[in-house]
Amino acid sequence: MWVADGWMGVAVAVGGCVLLMVTSGGVVKGVLRGIAKEDVEGKLEKRVRDTGVVVGKCENILIVAFVLAGAYTALSVIFAAKAFVRREDMSTNSLYFLAGTMVNVTYSLLTALVLKGIMARI
Repeated sequence: MWVADGWMGVAVAVGGCVLLMVTSGGVVKGVLRGIAKEDVEGKLEKRVRDTGVVVGKCENILIVAFVLAGAYTALSVIFAAKAFVRREDMSTNSLYFLAGTMVNVTYSLLTALVLKGIMARI
């Protein structure tokens, strides 16, 4: 159930998703660099780094969609799927994958809740 009907609600949702996808990578990199005191991503092979970016962007969209739809329990699917698919990578570089996931999910949730608040006032 969308909070706002019509083109304004869709515009807010799409605009929020675009903003989130553009900014989330920088937020995750910045927090990880602050925690590790070094460039964590620079030490990863390109395939692993690129996969992380794609998975993170999909995670952003799913979180916004689930929150706007009021399907909060569906958020657990993201963690389960990611843990299953990336379990090998998580064992070799837990800071990047676990902390990166938590930062991305938290940022996405906060953004989605702000969007939902904006849509409620339209």
